[in-house]
Amino acid sequence: MPSISWRVDLSDPQLACAVEALRGDLADAGWGDAGWAGDLPLGTVVAVYADRPLADSAQLLRHDRPVLLCGPTLSKADGDGALAEAAGLLTAHLTPRHDVRVRATPASPLSARLLDHAHGGSAHLGEHTHLIDRVLLVDKTADDVEPLLMASIGLQTHPVATWRRSTGVLAFTLGSTSESLDTRSMRRLLLLALRHGTAVAAAQPVRVGLLGYGAIGHEHSRAVQAVAGLELAAVCDTDPDRVAVALAYAPEARGHTSPGDLVADPNVDVVVVSTPPASHVPWALRLLEAGKHVVVEKPFAITTAEADEVLALAQTRGLLACVYQNRRFDPDYLALRRVVREGRIGRPFQIEAFVGGFGHPCNLWHSDDAESGGAYFDWGAHVLDQVLDLIPGPVEHVTATTRKLRWHDVTNADHSRVTMHFVDGTEAEFVYSDLAAALKPRWYVLGTDGAVTGQWRTEKVVSRNDIGTLTEDVLAPADSPPLMQLHSSDGSLTQLATPYGELHPFHTQLADLLQLGLPMGVTGAQSRRVLGVMEAARESASRGGVPVAPL
Repeated sequence: MPSISWRVDLSDPQLACAVEALRGDLADAGWGDAGWAGDLPLGTVVAVYADRPLADSAQLLRHDRPVLLCGPTLSKADGDGALAEAAGLLTAHLTPRHDVRVRATPASPLSARLLDHAHGGSAHLGEHTHLIDRVLLVDKTADDVEPLLMASIGLQTHPVATWRRSTGVLAFTLGSTSESLDTRSMRRLLLLALRHGTAVAAAQPVRVGLLGYGAIGHEHSRAVQAVAGLELAAVCDTDPDRVAVALAYAPEARGHTSPGDLVADPNVDVVVVSTPPASHVPWALRLLEAGKHVVVEKPFAITTAEADEVLALAQTRGLLACVYQNRRFDPDYLALRRVVREGRIGRPFQIEAFVGGFGHPCNLWHSDDAESGGAYFDWGAHVLDQVLDLIPGPVEHVTATTRKLRWHDVTNADHSRVTMHFVDGTEAEFVYSDLAAALKPRWYVLGTDGAVTGQWRTEKVVSRNDIGTLTEDVLAPADSPPLMQLHSSDGSLTQLATPYGELHPFHTQLADLLQLGLPMGVTGAQSRRVLGVMEAARESASRGGVPVAPL
């Protein structure tokens, strides 16, 4: 892909900071950053991001290189109108900041990647992307201008991304606020428009194979089929009945009952490994050797040495190896993370997380210590990932204990506790228990200026049975998002909103990475860090709770 030479002249420091982050993401996506220079190689894209008049706007236009006009440039930096004339746009003014719904122009080459990933939700109707931004109103476009993206203002639609081949100008008038520019949705839109304007071939759908088709396999199947840019190509399970069920929901996919056939399938780009944890690494290594990207279920592996082997091979082969950390996107955790990152409780110094209840563990491999890695490796792979994402600093040491008191027909511990001591003094504790007749809060987070708690709730699904009488299905506490509350230092209490975000966010990020080069929020290195803490916890518990430094 071409390099980009940036001309940035911004008076807004927050927007300037967001542009720097954007440049980093585009560089990671393969668009080299050429800085700013007058003498540029043929084909280099000139990107202009400015919010004040440019004295040399006409000099930026040369027919031997594409020009990308971003954000407020056309509305605030185009003093002599040369840029707007080259873009073929007669503009009016910027609207106030509001919730903008961006759609692809009908038959636009961008439309296939702009499907609304949350269709059917109460706040999302139709195929569009939401952004909090300002819109530059356009009164008229030249006949040879190709509109790529549109936004509705009142009863009219206005182009917010256009391409004019005759002058080589790509106008992308979104991104006037740092808030909008910082979003993954904005980066996706800009990359799609940039690819079109520079004649970079549209990415082919990413062909996904599923290895193992239990309950989580079906979840992956639905997600892959719902996310634009992904295509469910093959499903494999050693149980033919499961393969038949999978193909009933995805009739276009190929079915395999031999894992070796999936490994050798040339029409699969990435494989999601949903087998028991002890088998994750052997399959991941085989798939990487076969040239396929790999997503494994949690936990990543049983030991850090195994995870390191997978990550090293993936790096050598230039392939993706990551873990499906789906609870990184739970609404209660997203609410907690937003509060912490906005500094609303000051610096968090004590974090307590709890999952459990009183009842017999499941009888599947989850409760077999040798197969699952133990209780730390089951729920711990979820909750410890959340805690380590919340507190990114290094962990100094881990202490842990386990108790086996009642459920002797399974090998996992009945009650487990792990405490992480961070180098900066922060402490975080996670308790998982099948002996908790009284529940602790899901979250109890103390900060220097406030606190956040997450209280479990019990919900019921009420219906009628076959003879018409009332039946109630009481959900386990962990099946409902906790009620999150912000406790301010002045004694006030605020109920936090816990809205669901984008539908299938992990799979959307997977498509963005493999099609556009946008980095994922979940990385293999992060999951390896979680594994290091879990491995240290297992060693600490086996040694009576002594502190162990994670590898």
